[in-house]
Amino acid sequence: MFRYIKNDLPASIVVFFVALPLCLGIALASGAPLFAGVIAGIIGGIIVGALSGSQIGVSGPAAGLAAIVLTAIGTLGGYENFLVAVVIGGAIQLLFGILKAGVIGYYFPSSVIKGMLTGIGIIIILKQIPHFFGYDVDPEGDFAFFQVDGENTFSEIINTVNFISPGSTLIAFIGLGILILWDKVLTKKSKIFRLIQGPLVAVLIGIIFFIITKDHNTFSISAEHLVSVPIPDNFESFMGQFSIPNFSVINRPEIWITGFTIALVASLETLLCVEATDKLDPQKRVTPTNRELLAQGAGNIISGMIGGLPITQVIVRSSANIQSGGRTKLSAIIHGFFLLVSVILIPNLLNMIPLSVLAAILFIVGYKLAKPGLFLKMYQLGWKQFVPFTVTVLGIVFTDLLIGIGLGLGVGIIVILIKSYQNSHFLHIEDKSNGVHKLKMTLAEEVTFFNKGAILKELDSVPRDSYLELDVSKTKYLDNDIIEILEDFSKKAINRNIVIKLISERGVVENPDSYIEFFRLRPKLK
Repeated sequence: MFRYIKNDLPASIVVFFVALPLCLGIALASGAPLFAGVIAGIIGGIIVGALSGSQIGVSGPAAGLAAIVLTAIGTLGGYENFLVAVVIGGAIQLLFGILKAGVIGYYFPSSVIKGMLTGIGIIIILKQIPHFFGYDVDPEGDFAFFQVDGENTFSEIINTVNFISPGSTLIAFIGLGILILWDKVLTKKSKIFRLIQGPLVAVLIGIIFFIITKDHNTFSISAEHLVSVPIPDNFESFMGQFSIPNFSVINRPEIWITGFTIALVASLETLLCVEATDKLDPQKRVTPTNRELLAQGAGNIISGMIGGLPITQVIVRSSANIQSGGRTKLSAIIHGFFLLVSVILIPNLLNMIPLSVLAAILFIVGYKLAKPGLFLKMYQLGWKQFVPFTVTVLGIVFTDLLIGIGLGLGVGIIVILIKSYQNSHFLHIEDKSNGVHKLKMTLAEEVTFFNKGAILKELDSVPRDSYLELDVSKTKYLDNDIIEILEDFSKKAINRNIVIKLISERGVVENPDSYIEFFRLRPKLK
């Protein structure tokens, strides 16, 4: 496990700086205690990281669940009641893993997964613009188009113009400059610059900038523009930040409904992230999805038992891990320990980090996910790839992650149906001499009820007094609906003086008495 520690340790530091504000921001957006987000980040890193089969995926509290959590806390009558639903959700995820439901993740088209990554990259950039300029009304981690502060993604950016913080903006540009210099120049000069990550340097410069300008009226950074980790007075107050589920409400139906909702949404988001992360992995390793559901279920049970938010694998943290050179699951585990140790030992230091510097780090993460060249590449692959990709991107930007993916998947299914419609058969006009039309129709390898429309249209267009060769010799599966269409057509063919010659592996038959009986005799065409 420690073979790639020189890669995993620097990457874990970057993931830690990305994860910390997101843990706090998602908790704030969810209406939960701030420390609940940190608990979920710790459990997601240490417990889920250790149990997961993913080598580069990182788990923690998810923005996609924030709206569900916010609503559930109110309807269930308090945070302790909600924690029961989190535990139940984790148990259901364990059941999903045992039932091998992880296979669902493989049924999402590649174009939709690429659209998901690009959409998330764009939304990261858009959401970080206000934070970059020191406008921090909307909490970090709110990735939905319609925000918890009542604004939307674009109105928030417009409002930023009136609330620019000079100090936050200046250090954000300095931090962004350091990150670009590190990535494009310094890492190519010496190994030391690959070991010491640019984000760590940017954060340290941000802390120094805050200390130096504290008494400077123009460039001082006020508390609302800094990370805000809860600071306990002593060990007892630290332990008081943990919460215990109120299991006396476990018999309430709404608790179970919420638990099932958490399990379903968290599992789907995790499986999508696993698929996307595997595509980003330079080593092209494949994550065992059923094991991932078991790991997530165990993580959610533990998180719920001690007061944490629901957990999923998260693409923002995972992509930051990959971009920073993480090689094994040790990176995710170490980042979890960093979260734990830092909130215990150095919360005051963490609270000196300007949010604008962290926004600069996320800018780089977002840009690498949504490089402009990818749009051209997807366009060159053809409309059947480009349309689902674009719909997914726009859906994520203008709604939220799951709705955007749902829209992309819906369009992807329509594209598959169109392709199926087009590729069910080939029709060749062989000869039109002597007033007799000789045609040959070759059916595809698999013909299902999706192809009914295309085949019906083609058969109806066969003119009177024709000779039709119907070749099914290569067909491995023929749906009963298609057999019935052929049966009906053979009856019409008699009246239209159409001779049908059926070519199959069993030989050649002219005007077969019954297609249904013929195909029943052949196992492959049942």
